[in-house]
Amino acid sequence: MRLAYVDPPYYGMAEKFYGHLHPEAARYDSLDAHAELIDRIAADYDGWAFSMTSTNLRDLLPLFPTDARVAAWVKPFASFKLGVNPTYTWEPVVFRPAPRKHDTTKPTVRDYIAAPITLKKGLVGAKPEPFCRWVMDLMRWQPGDQVDDVFPGTGVFGRVVAAADMELDFGGAA
Repeated sequence: MRLAYVDPPYYGMAEKFYGHLHPEAARYDSLDAHAELIDRIAADYDGWAFSMTSTNLRDLLPLFPTDARVAAWVKPFASFKLGVNPTYTWEPVVFRPAPRKHDTTKPTVRDYIAAPITLKKGLVGAKPEPFCRWVMDLMRWQPGDQVDDVFPGTGVFGRVVAAADMELDFGGAA
């Protein structure tokens, strides 16, 4: 199966947070760029997951296929900012699992995870390893699946997939 994790520059925040890192970051401050990206992943992949900020859910959700679901990454610890109340302590993940039956030997996956944010990873929005593993489970990842990290950032998602593949190759439990 072909799977994709997509964590693009968040709509309306791309230039602000990533403009200094990539010359085309500002493109993702448009809904058209996100619509093109969503159309491409829905057409090219068997399963996928797409991260965004909670303030983008209203704008982006109508762009996804109707069979997509919304999950939540809840952050037990988050950065509190003066004048921001309530604070932002969750992020939506829109996903469509690969079309395979649930592996009954694995625990049932919840549509939320509570996992702390990462700090000092060199990139705003870097995801923690438990989040990556949860996203793999949402997509119904299995060893040998091709998994593309469309916006690799720190590369953590690819490392988590590689470690899970290697662990299973050596007879461990993922």
